[in-house]
Amino acid sequence: MRSIGMDVHRSFAQLAVVEDGLCRDEGQIGVKPEELLAWADEFLLPDDEVALEATTNSDAIARMLRPLVARVVVSNPRKTRAIAEAKVKTDKVDARILAELLAADFLPETWVADDQTRMRRRLVARRTHLVKQRTRLKNQVHGILARNLVPTCPHADLFSGVGRRWLAEQSLPSDEWRSVDALLRQLDFHGDELADVEHDIAVDAIDDPVIARLMTVPGINVTVAMSVVAAVGDFSRFEDPNRLV
Repeated sequence: MRSIGMDVHRSFAQLAVVEDGLCRDEGQIGVKPEELLAWADEFLLPDDEVALEATTNSDAIARMLRPLVARVVVSNPRKTRAIAEAKVKTDKVDARILAELLAADFLPETWVADDQTRMRRRLVARRTHLVKQRTRLKNQVHGILARNLVPTCPHADLFSGVGRRWLAEQSLPSDEWRSVDALLRQLDFHGDELADVEHDIAVDAIDDPVIARLMTVPGINVTVAMSVVAAVGDFSRFEDPNRLV
């Protein structure tokens, strides 16, 4: 059995192999799907074990390699202190340490999310991005009003129907009005996108008993419940229900 360490980057991975107690470098490979599959077909054996750190693309690589080897371990970089504290930190050193820790069974493993959980995380992340964008656009409109000494809107929401009618009555230079109009168009676009994402979240959540149970807690709506489930994934993987860590 061989223990293979992969120090994964955006476009390549540095390799190291521990075999018969000896560690050796194995050079670099590309991480495009066709490159990974070609390398796996030529190099990997069914009883190999592979280790890589959790990065942006590590989940995708782990999913591709898992059916081809005995074990794929995605390590927690915060707990892989040997790499973080190495005096000489290079790709080769990191790959070697991953392979050696895997061979010694000392590698701190992180849970790899299933397809549904990954999809939910993407939905939640997109919703968060859209909310931030809408807040940024609203702040720009408020900034335009403030620098032109426009009084505070008397209505609760400047961007509601009644608030926009009040806004249309205010006195602004023509160039500022063009900026406000452009910002409002962007705000409406992001609002439509946000509605679509929240619809997708609701459709996915409607038959989920875990989300339904979370929503019985005061203050937790479907979006918050989905965020919790997306972050945690499979609750049953925790031995102690009081410590979801």
